[in-house]
Amino acid sequence: MFTVEQVVASHKSNIETLFGLTNKAFEGVEKLVELNLTASKAAMAEASSHTQTMLSVKDAQELLALQSGLMQPLAEKTAAYSRHLYDIATGATAEFNKSVEAQAADAQQKFASLVDSAAKNAPAGSESAVAVMKSAVSAANTALESVQKAVKQATDVAEANFQAVAATATNATKQATAKKR
Repeated sequence: MFTVEQVVASHKSNIETLFGLTNKAFEGVEKLVELNLTASKAAMAEASSHTQTMLSVKDAQELLALQSGLMQPLAEKTAAYSRHLYDIATGATAEFNKSVEAQAADAQQKFASLVDSAAKNAPAGSESAVAVMKSAVSAANTALESVQKAVKQATDVAEANFQAVAATATNATKQATAKKR
C-alpha cells in the first residue's frame, strides 16, 4: 500500500508539525511572561507612587477621595490585563487549531486516496461494498466539518461574551467610582 518514501515523508511532516507547534507554544509562553513582567513592573511603580501620595495626605477626607480614585484605574488595568491574556490564549489556540485542521484535511485526503485506490483494485462484484465505504468516508468528513463549524461558533460566542463581560465590569466600576466622588 504505502512505499517507504511515503512513510518517511509522513513521519518527517509529523515531526515538522510537532516542532512548529512546540515553537508556537513557546511563543505563547514568552508573550505571557512578557505580559506578566510588564504588569508587575507597572504595579510596583504605581505602588511606590501611591505610597508617596498617601504619605502626603493631610486628612481622612482626602484619603477617602484618593482611595476611591484608585479603584477605577485598577479595574481598567485588570480588564486590560484580562484582555491581553485572552488575546494570547486565543492566538495560541488559533495556531493549534489551524495546524490540527491542516493535518486533518491531509489525513482525509490521504484516506480518500487510499479508498479510491482500494476501489480500483477491488475484485469484480464488490461495487456495493466500495460504495458503502465511500459513503461512510463522506459521512465522516461531513460530520467532522460540522463539528469544526460548531466549535468555531462556540468560540465566537465565548469571545463575544468575554468582551461584553469585560466592558460591563469596566463600566460598572467607572459608575461606582463616579458616584463616590
